[in-house]
Amino acid sequence: MSTETGPAIDAEPRSHRIVPGPKGLPFLGNLPQFGKNPLAFFERLRSHGDMVGWRFGPNSCVYIADPDCIGELLTETERSFDQPSLGIAFRTVMGNGVVVARGTDWRRKRSLVQPSVRPKQVRSYAATMASSTVELADTWSGGERIDIKREMAALTQRIAVRTIFGVDTAADAEAMGRAMDVAQQEIGKEFAGIGALLPDWVPTPGRARIKKAAAVIDAEVGRVVARHRDGGDERPDLLSRLLTAVDETGERLTDREIRDETVTLYIGGHETTSSTLVWAWYLLARNPRVRAALAEELDRVLGDREPGFDDYARLTYTQSVVKETLRLYPTIWLVTGVAKEGARIGGVPMPEGTRVWTSQWVTQRDARWFPRPEEFRPERWDPEAGDSIAEYAWFPFGGGPRVCLGTRFAMVEAVLILAVLARRFELDVDPGVIEPVPSLTLQPDRDVMATVRTR
Repeated sequence: MSTETGPAIDAEPRSHRIVPGPKGLPFLGNLPQFGKNPLAFFERLRSHGDMVGWRFGPNSCVYIADPDCIGELLTETERSFDQPSLGIAFRTVMGNGVVVARGTDWRRKRSLVQPSVRPKQVRSYAATMASSTVELADTWSGGERIDIKREMAALTQRIAVRTIFGVDTAADAEAMGRAMDVAQQEIGKEFAGIGALLPDWVPTPGRARIKKAAAVIDAEVGRVVARHRDGGDERPDLLSRLLTAVDETGERLTDREIRDETVTLYIGGHETTSSTLVWAWYLLARNPRVRAALAEELDRVLGDREPGFDDYARLTYTQSVVKETLRLYPTIWLVTGVAKEGARIGGVPMPEGTRVWTSQWVTQRDARWFPRPEEFRPERWDPEAGDSIAEYAWFPFGGGPRVCLGTRFAMVEAVLILAVLARRFELDVDPGVIEPVPSLTLQPDRDVMATVRTR
């Protein structure tokens, strides 16, 4: 899906050069500063300029913050930049799925996975998204206290299990959910710590935990795949479509490839949406004007009925609430690539092997691209009266050839869930600032407790 932004603000291309970043340590480089708080570190790099040199351990890196340069990084992936190795914890969970694969292998897998998440297929999943949310709404009552993180995670897990696996067994969601929670934590710890520099063969407690979690994921996926194959019936779920997909040579995905793509889709359909919804409720509770505007649209468009897929296009303000949430709290908070021979960004040569980084967290909060960037203002996304936003200033789903395949799924899911619940309830989130913690996705630093208010 495109970012649906307007033309770039600046008509003239900006000139660039690499400026030095903060001084690092021998061998470790800037890893201790990065590991302590990656978001703050990227903000610090941005204060040096739009193209900043730094070191991730012994690796030479360049941080970029200008949308034109970000666009080059995203659109030149595969041609000028390789996917980096993101650590053994990440690879143990994700395997060699479409997010990780490179070159010919990536193109083959993308062609096999993409049909499962095209708009026509997402339409077929929308009813499950809405009905699952109605089931949750029916359990809430005015005045009760809820843990929003837990409620949203359970809901998106249920939707993922139903749409991806085509099953409806609580154990499927619970076992996968627990394992994925462990995986997310350990990936974040390894990525921002000394584990990022350790060879794969070095044993650590974190790596032992990630292997145990991956074993649970493998067992759950394997069990459901076997159930599908034994059943023999055609099913409308994502897994069934993966099992029957064939490439241009007539070959199907192997069992291992099925496992890797299923986990990738599960994370995209559960982890990212769950996190986005938690941040949306947090922001709505602190912005009564936005909450009232959202309620007005839901009442006007839906009245007393529940939303369906066709309502997605009509719920423009609800979409804007989700987009603005993703601007302020992007679930995927960084993009990185490794320069191939001859790579350039902004006209500046990137030596082969240079790791180029950018962060949605920083660019999407830059006042040059978003007036009053700290404000939660969904109106900036109004297609007629909104701000003029530079292309690639907003890129929560990445962009270019490797844009997230589940973008449409995630947007429809978030909008329909928000529509079902916000039509009935307001959630008064407890006072206090909630800080983002960057792991596999951008997560709140504590439980997000709220009181349910019936509208």
